[in-house]
Amino acid sequence: MTVVWINGAFGAGKTTTARELIELIPNSTLFDPEVIGGELTHLLPAKRLAEVGDFQDLPIWRRLVIDTAAALLAELGGTLVVPMTLLRQEYRDEIFGGLAARRIAVRHVLLTPAETILRDRIANRELPPDVPDGEIRTRQWSYDRIEPYKAALASWLTADAHPIDNGALPPYETASRIAEAVASGAAPVCDIVQTPEPTAETLAAGVLLFDEKGRVLLVDPTYKAGWEFPGGVVEPGEAPARAGMREVAEETGIHLDDVPRLLVVDWEAPAPPGYGGLRLLFDGGSLDSAEAREVLLPGPELRAWRFVTEEEAAGLLPPVRYERLRWALRARERGAALYLEAGIPVG
Repeated sequence: MTVVWINGAFGAGKTTTARELIELIPNSTLFDPEVIGGELTHLLPAKRLAEVGDFQDLPIWRRLVIDTAAALLAELGGTLVVPMTLLRQEYRDEIFGGLAARRIAVRHVLLTPAETILRDRIANRELPPDVPDGEIRTRQWSYDRIEPYKAALASWLTADAHPIDNGALPPYETASRIAEAVASGAAPVCDIVQTPEPTAETLAAGVLLFDEKGRVLLVDPTYKAGWEFPGGVVEPGEAPARAGMREVAEETGIHLDDVPRLLVVDWEAPAPPGYGGLRLLFDGGSLDSAEAREVLLPGPELRAWRFVTEEEAAGLLPPVRYERLRWALRARERGAALYLEAGIPVG
């Protein structure tokens, strides 16, 4: 099962190209996530919708895109062609990682017409007369998203997706280029570790590693949004501290000689679609400057790493994960492990 995700700015021609592409790729189906966004306007309270500027900012939208794509492929098989602008890397990680967890390969294609062509297409795009926000506001909404597209293009998009300049190409020719790139492998499957989704509560072990300035090491996974500590799920029959050591070696290339000391045990409550479970953080000690320079990212699971202060970590980690780190640092200072529930000390 495969997804061909056609990305690009508003006005790049994604939907018209996708309609042509399903005629060129055997056993393929068009899935437009805009449909889910439209339905959410009827399902969610107006107050909740007013809290976000774009339906992509709704966690339920991202979750439903993953679930709907998986359900369509389970029903129909073959290839799913998805025309959808995706400019925030953390949303890409969440959606593509969720698909990978369901053993669905993603080929990421980017349409890259010049900005002048994008603006001309937006200006001349035919809109239904009953557009809720009005024609002028709808066009302006598209114009306003050119700058975020350019920022994504400069930072991560071209490194992640196979680009096709369709500025001078009609939709059928653009679709032919995509079909050829998919068939030849020029548009490769995104290199994401297919971590199976849990089916019950899990036990996970993370390890805190420090540099000579006392900063803590964080890593940026490709398969989920947000930064994280080195670590992962404890395998059946595996000791949690040993699991942390194994994950550190696999993710960073650092081999710990001593079993790390426990800092916190945090119980994470189930929050659908997640099952929660126990999250352990261990103290992996400090790396000298030579060891810190040897940190590697040997596989496709991680995109980047950095040493950060506690304050900097607050801007990178999700709130509960940051609270876990904060209390782990206090436990390290005091020399006594802490028991937490959802990041809050208990007892």
